[in-house]
Amino acid sequence: MSIELLVPALGESISEAVIAKWLKQVGEAVAADEPVAQLETDKITVDLPAPQAGVLRVQRHPVGATVRVGESIGTLDTDAAAAPAPRNQPESSAPPARAEQQPPAEEPVRPQASRGPIDAVPRAGAPHLSPTMRRLLREQGVDPATWKEPLRPTPAPLGLQPAPPPRGPEEVVPMSPLRRRIAERLVQAQQSAAILTTFNEVDLTAVQALRSRHQEEFQQRHGVKLGLMSFFVKATIDALRAFPGLNAEVRGHDIVYKKYYDLGIAVGGGKGLVVPVLRGADALSFAEIERGIAALAQKARDNQLTLEDLAGGTFTITNGGIYGSMMSTPLLNPPQTGILGMHAIMRRPVAVGEAIEIRPMMYLALSYDHRVVDGREAVQFLVHIKQRLEQPDKLLLGI
Repeated sequence: MSIELLVPALGESISEAVIAKWLKQVGEAVAADEPVAQLETDKITVDLPAPQAGVLRVQRHPVGATVRVGESIGTLDTDAAAAPAPRNQPESSAPPARAEQQPPAEEPVRPQASRGPIDAVPRAGAPHLSPTMRRLLREQGVDPATWKEPLRPTPAPLGLQPAPPPRGPEEVVPMSPLRRRIAERLVQAQQSAAILTTFNEVDLTAVQALRSRHQEEFQQRHGVKLGLMSFFVKATIDALRAFPGLNAEVRGHDIVYKKYYDLGIAVGGGKGLVVPVLRGADALSFAEIERGIAALAQKARDNQLTLEDLAGGTFTITNGGIYGSMMSTPLLNPPQTGILGMHAIMRRPVAVGEAIEIRPMMYLALSYDHRVVDGREAVQFLVHIKQRLEQPDKLLLGI
């Protein structure tokens, strides 16, 4: 019996994948639940297991091909035993690509005259060509009597001009599924939402002092360092409770206010920047937040993130400061209505009362969907976070 190997559902908003690797070749035996191929999406890499034991008979697509959810990428024969099969030419149900016809060996190949980027239009009667033009056409194997004058091409719109000839060595690399998806989502975010960004700065003197006082004891008791992210997560959740429009989404003509707090935390991984979700963040302690973020970051570095890890966040925090960014405007992660951007901590002179002091300062950026959140709310949201971070004892006391 033949069984089709179908691309499984890959999660919310994911409709296609790329065949990253064939783990079994045509003619090889496959055990039940043994991975046959590796599929790469814009978010994760997943193995496609065999539903039953058998022999791989058909590979419908080569490595690098894009396939859609529900599409068959191969056939498994559950009745056959493994048998040798050519591995460089996998069997395919689709007709093989037609090779270009080559002229007989004794007939020289004659180059064809270029027709230009637009179809040519025949001229009425015999063409009027100069002797030089006739000679050039004959040298190229073209009969001057059949020559067609090409239309003058219309200039391409701005941004679509033909690329100039390269001035040096170039390398052409296909865009990865992750990079394609990032591009799509960035365009989607800008086209589907009214995105504005507001900025503020926060003095982290109190947070750093608290961390220094309790770091050793915290690490001994909980087995994890007391970082900045737990303070930012706690402050963000407090602000989201005060301004629920930033923990919402637009659904059709409705605004859906989320009563739970699943925060997306942007981390760098083996496939690039991803946003796994820290679920139920409002119910977590400082130590649980630090352990949860560390676990997600490790899974991202090991390319072990699952679809469950990435789906369903209600608000996002991204920290460009770990890469040295001092200021940026983060883009929304649809369908969310807000994203908080953290940046590098810079020691700068600031006015403290009547004195000038050197303080650890960080710029904060909040991008928000103006369809749901007014500018006044967005500014107050950032001020709320700033106040909680500059008085972290209030976070600890819940006031």
